[in-house]
Amino acid sequence: MSLDEQEDIRRMDRDGVPRSRIARELGVSRNTVAKYADMRDMSPEPPLVRRRARPATDGLSRWIDAILEADLSVPRKQRHTAKRVYDRAVDEMGYEGSYSSIRRYVAAWRGEHAQGPRDGYLELEWAPGTAQVDFGNFRATVAGRTVDLKLLVVTLPHSNARFCAALPCERAEVFCRGLRAVFERIGRAPRLLVLDNATEAGRMAFGKVTESRLFSQLRARYRCESRYCNPYSGNEKGSVENAVGFLRRNLLVPVPVADSLDELNARLASGCGRINAGARNGEGRRTAEALPEDLAGMLALPGTPFDAVRWAHARADKRGYVRVDGNLYCAGPAWHDREPLVGVRARTVEVLADRGRHVATLARSFGEGETVRNPVSLMPALVARPRAFGESTIRRDMPDGLVEAIDRCGKADRRQALRVLGRVAGVAGFGAACEAEERVFAGGRVPDEASCDILARRIAAGGKEGAAGPDLSVYDGFLGREAI
Repeated sequence: MSLDEQEDIRRMDRDGVPRSRIARELGVSRNTVAKYADMRDMSPEPPLVRRRARPATDGLSRWIDAILEADLSVPRKQRHTAKRVYDRAVDEMGYEGSYSSIRRYVAAWRGEHAQGPRDGYLELEWAPGTAQVDFGNFRATVAGRTVDLKLLVVTLPHSNARFCAALPCERAEVFCRGLRAVFERIGRAPRLLVLDNATEAGRMAFGKVTESRLFSQLRARYRCESRYCNPYSGNEKGSVENAVGFLRRNLLVPVPVADSLDELNARLASGCGRINAGARNGEGRRTAEALPEDLAGMLALPGTPFDAVRWAHARADKRGYVRVDGNLYCAGPAWHDREPLVGVRARTVEVLADRGRHVATLARSFGEGETVRNPVSLMPALVARPRAFGESTIRRDMPDGLVEAIDRCGKADRRQALRVLGRVAGVAGFGAACEAEERVFAGGRVPDEASCDILARRIAAGGKEGAAGPDLSVYDGFLGREAI
């Protein structure tokens, strides 16, 4: 009904005209007259679209709602599409309606439950001492091998200072070791860490944060606070989102080649220093000028560094190998069918006895189904059973000359050579110990611990001595003359 007709009804009712006559003269029903004559509020109402009835999907609404709510806590690429919801409704609920009905329902639900506005970003102001953390992917050639690595990026949004480190993976112990390296490079620890919900630090689902134990221990050690954001909302951590791509384009193109991961990280640190020297923050100030304000808002580093290690018990098999993250590590035959304590760090795997006695330290492997061993861990079993040396796998780790020399030894000399090799290798390294013993054998003597230890230390330090040890003949000459 037009506004003029509504006004006529209310004016005639105000003047005392009977409502039956109003209805007759205006050609409307008595109910319509009563509706507009008695209407108390004529204020304009918002033109809202009323929800239409959906008879085809109303019976499935709770079931579909539960599926879409559960999707909020899973990766975006593993969420239900409208087609997948339709297929499940047909298979599991006996749905006989059309796909378009399901599609419209899913679209309406997602529109009502969208997390924040779809367009536009809030202008955020970051307090000094706040850091943002995120990961990126890149490829590099390290020690002659092409590997896929992770780029840990930490930014200080107040000053726009950017720092990064190359890591083999995102596991919690690797992530925490990378953060420690960045903190030590900065010289301070951030007061607040803003993290992506997709990192190994923790997860946020339905407003509740579940943080990894190791990361919580790191935060307690450095007294940092943490905050988690939506991984698909770049505006919540725009500084680090932009820095990941910027650092990758400027420091990792072309594909970097390095002899070791340490060398690559040293180059990344140098590159970040050059970038920070010429950068500016969002206010147009030079990063070098605003960085002291960030440092003043950060926390002093503790006196002792944080040891990012994950401890677990692992049962050794009959050969003395323990399985960690899908790879086998050799604790030694003496540990067969026992359960040592294993400490997993970013670069190494440490095996300890029940009471904390050191058993072996091995380089950590990030592959799948690989076998890692340290020849030194095999020495105690060989000393106990020297005849097993002939078939031991340790032979392929030793120089051919040393293997031949030990094969020529009798049982007692072989046991002595193996015992000395194990003890010296624990101090100077297996390679240096093998070279030292080979030189002593070449001099016509069975290796003893004193001479091998001195020579192996010199070799490990870079010495190029050709003799198998110090020449003591001069002292024999002095003794002889004194006797005369």
